[in-house]
Amino acid sequence: MLSTILSQVGLPLLIEFVAQGLKRLSHPAAKVASDALLKVEEAIADGGIKSEDMAEANRHAEVMASIRLKEYETSLEQINASIRAEVLSSDKYVRRMRPTFGYLMAGTWALQMGALSYVIVFETERAAQLMHGMASLSTIWAVGLSVLGVYVYKRSEDKKLSSLTKDMLTQIDFKKGIDREVLPSQSNYNVNE
Repeated sequence: MLSTILSQVGLPLLIEFVAQGLKRLSHPAAKVASDALLKVEEAIADGGIKSEDMAEANRHAEVMASIRLKEYETSLEQINASIRAEVLSSDKYVRRMRPTFGYLMAGTWALQMGALSYVIVFETERAAQLMHGMASLSTIWAVGLSVLGVYVYKRSEDKKLSSLTKDMLTQIDFKKGIDREVLPSQSNYNVNE
């Protein structure tokens, strides 16, 4: 995103914005960075940095923005392909995998919290040792709950889509000339749309 902004507004303007933003932070590193950027801005204004160098820096920023954009496009294409495969899958478990994972996570979480509560209430002398051990599990739970959060968010988004989603995907595939079993036998799609 930064490289996209950089390619659109140019390096001098971006330096000014970032320097002013960093100046408002109270951290010493932000102050040092702001001062350095203001010196660069002065060097640009005084001609200490040549316009050819600035043009090259802007060109480099445009190339970096293009590379970053290509990365985003590739990522979105892969996500799109996996979601299409899931939506078009005839395997019912593919569609039930998200809820299954959610139920497993909820069950595991409930068992663990129940055991923790039991130890805290009935075996208080072991509670500190158990709490220390529970802290070691924070990374595992963070990953699992993050995945669950993405599943829940994406499922909510999926539910917002109507039954037209499948029709739209098959229409797109039909237009691309991709042969799929999910295409309706009698199609009323206009390929030239």
